[in-house]
Amino acid sequence: MAAAAAVVHLSVHARLRRSPAEPPSTSSSRRPTLLRCRAFKQEADGGGSTETEARKRRKKGPLYKLKAAIQGLAGSRSAAAEAYGGEYQRAVEKAEEIFFSVATQLGKYVITMMSSGVVLGVGFQLSGTNSVLEEHCKAGPRNVVITGSTRGLGKALAREFLLSGDRVVIASRSPESVLQTIKELEENFQEGLSVAKKKERKTLSHAKVVGTACDVCKPEDVKKLVNFAINELGSIDIWINNAGTNKGFRPLVTFSDDDITQIVSTNLVGSLLCTREVMNVMQYQDKGGHIFNMDGAGSGGSSTPLTAVYGSTKCGLRQFQSSLLKESRRSKVGVHTASPGMVLTDLLLSGSSLRNKQMFNLICELPETVARTLVPRMRVVKGSGKAINYLTPPRILLALVTAWVRRGRWFDDEGRAVYAAEADRIRNWAESRARFSFTDAMEMYTENIWVSVFSLSVVCAFIILSSSGGPLPGT
Repeated sequence: MAAAAAVVHLSVHARLRRSPAEPPSTSSSRRPTLLRCRAFKQEADGGGSTETEARKRRKKGPLYKLKAAIQGLAGSRSAAAEAYGGEYQRAVEKAEEIFFSVATQLGKYVITMMSSGVVLGVGFQLSGTNSVLEEHCKAGPRNVVITGSTRGLGKALAREFLLSGDRVVIASRSPESVLQTIKELEENFQEGLSVAKKKERKTLSHAKVVGTACDVCKPEDVKKLVNFAINELGSIDIWINNAGTNKGFRPLVTFSDDDITQIVSTNLVGSLLCTREVMNVMQYQDKGGHIFNMDGAGSGGSSTPLTAVYGSTKCGLRQFQSSLLKESRRSKVGVHTASPGMVLTDLLLSGSSLRNKQMFNLICELPETVARTLVPRMRVVKGSGKAINYLTPPRILLALVTAWVRRGRWFDDEGRAVYAAEADRIRNWAESRARFSFTDAMEMYTENIWVSVFSLSVVCAFIILSSSGGPLPGT
């Protein structure tokens, strides 16, 4: 039955086709040709269409196009060679010669520029470092007042200023802490004096340290501190608003009213009061003076979870700094910021978790290390609106690159401190502090200076290549 149905189906759809190669003739010479049914044709052509589509997809691929381009280039080159003979070959060789000549000259230019840049940079560093060292050493004694300077970074700053031959006033809320700190700093000074060279002892002969109790939240205490400094020193050259607190790392809802009041009063209101009082003195001094406000987490407006109050005060200080800078534009008083980065002090460590301490291993530094970098730059600061930072981009990059080495540097895996106590660290401090760091001197230069050095190296490279007699690229 199936065979009969197929025969009937074919007979219905069959047609006679005459071959075009054969001339028309009798009906006996015609050969009948059966055309496939559409239903059968679709099924039969399925494999062929799939192969055709695959071939089209291959033609669209990047490898096929690359192959076609190479074949076309080779074909056109061979066709041109056959058409023009040796002229085409000579033209190609000439083009290749020009290309390699330009590449060679360009390479010489780059190498010469880099070499001259290195020579200029090294020479500039050597000469510049000497000038920085001389400026740092010949700056003369400064009269310095530091609030919150009986511990941590403030104490380290006072020690550095003292050993630079400056006269320093320290201040804190506790009279006992002030007296104890004065005693320690005087001992440190005697140790430094004992290892100082003969030429340096003359500079250190002017140094002294005094102090008084002061709560920067109270206007009357701030006025007393300014008067005390004037009576003891005669004038004030540098004032550092270092007093601050954060009351630990915890959510805002856990802070009491007194905690919030004390943080805002110490960090923000205290800096406002101190700046106002000392500006009233500095603006009438012949040489004016310089005021430094300390930056911290949140200064740039970034979020500071678990230290929301502290971050808010530092953000407010940044706004205060920018406003005051415009107010004092024509004044003899310079207003600056100092950013110590993350320093291993009680302010940072209070309430810190194990995870925080593991991060501290990466980017934290000891107060003595930070002070050693900041103080020389504070002593020679000029103008107004300067930002003196310890945690510079090169230091951050170095910390990231050497992260595996810094693991466990300050705290072990359980969060226990492994660094030496302050008394032990200070024993070898005098000798190491006497050696002013080459790297610290280099960081005193701005980015514009280094851009100028690079531009000068480009000019030198151009002059060297021009005088060598060889053609330059593009000439």
